[in-house]
Formats: sequence, structure tokens, C-alpha cells
Amino acid sequence: MEMHAIVSFIVFALINAFTPGPGNILALNTMTNYGWRKGKKLFLGIFAGYYCVQALCAFFVFGLDQFIHPIMDVLKYVGTIYIIWLAIQVAISKPNEQAEDKEPSFWIGFILQFVNVKIYMFGITALTGYIVPYYTSLGMLMLFEMIIATMGSIATTTWIFFGAVFQKAYSKHFRVVNVILAITLLECAFQLAFQ
Repeated sequence: MEMHAIVSFIVFALINAFTPGPGNILALNTMTNYGWRKGKKLFLGIFAGYYCVQALCAFFVFGLDQFIHPIMDVLKYVGTIYIIWLAIQVAISKPNEQAEDKEPSFWIGFILQFVNVKIYMFGITALTGYIVPYYTSLGMLMLFEMIIATMGSIATTTWIFFGAVFQKAYSKHFRVVNVILAITLLECAFQLAFQ
């Protein structure tokens, strides 16, 4: 794997993992509203769901690459469009200030990940755009998806433990933070489209 591809993959993965999404926002709101003791089951559900969804993404991409190789090139550009869309969404988004009304549970966190389009697109885009040009074995695809799930879990943990601080700072400076993240995502899209 070439160095520019590794760097671009890492930047893409870190931004995707740490930007606000359903799992990170739910974790932040749960920590803020319920604390660690009541929220830990939900957090574990988010983590478990993340790993399961990323494993599904690895199987999906492996199957596509083995049986429909030309689609992989198309998915690379679909991924590029998704990254551009994500950059726009990040740039125009505002802090979510709604509190979660339901009691936190493992299953709420777990099931959330199965309907969380962001992490499906994250996993599939990362593999088709950055990994499949270099590795196509199921073992390598699964390895990279587990790296992605670990990065996502670390990001969610960061949102959990620093949730109150992030929420206050993000609410105050969300526009600047979002524009910086969006520009960085656009650079990732450019690298993906023209590598």
C-alpha cells in the first residue's frame, strides 16, 4: 500500500470516526443526561453494533470484488460523492441540543448501528476507495474493518468521556470546526477520485 493511500485512509477514517454522527451524538447526550453508570449498557451496544456492521461491510465488499469486479470502480466514485456530501453536511450542520428521552440500554445502542447509514458508507467507502486497490482477501478486508470499528469505538469513547466539554466548545465554535472538517473531507474525496 502506497504512503499517500495510507495517509489519506487514516485522515478519512479519523474524520469519519470523530465527526458527529448518530452514535457519537447519542453517546454524548446519554453521558450528559444519564452519566456513565446508567449509560454504560448503551455505550457497549454502540461498540458491539459498530464491529458487527463493519464485519458485514467486509463481507459485502469481498463478495462484490470476487464476483463483480467492475462495480468496485463505480463504488469508488460513489464513495467520493458520499465524502463530498458528508463534507457539505458537516459544513452546514449545527450542534444537536435535544436530550434523549429513552432510558439507555444495550439494544438501543446496538440497533442504532444497524440503521446508522454513516458507518455503512464509512466502511464500504474506506474499503472500496483505499484498501481494495491493494488488498482483496477477506482477511485483509476484515482487518481494516476492525481497525475502522476500533477507531470508531475510540471516537465514541472520546465523545462519552469528554462529552460535556465537547458539547460546550462545539456549540460555541461549531461553524469553524465544521468548515475545517469539511475542507479536510474534500481533500480526502479529491485523493480518492484521482488516485
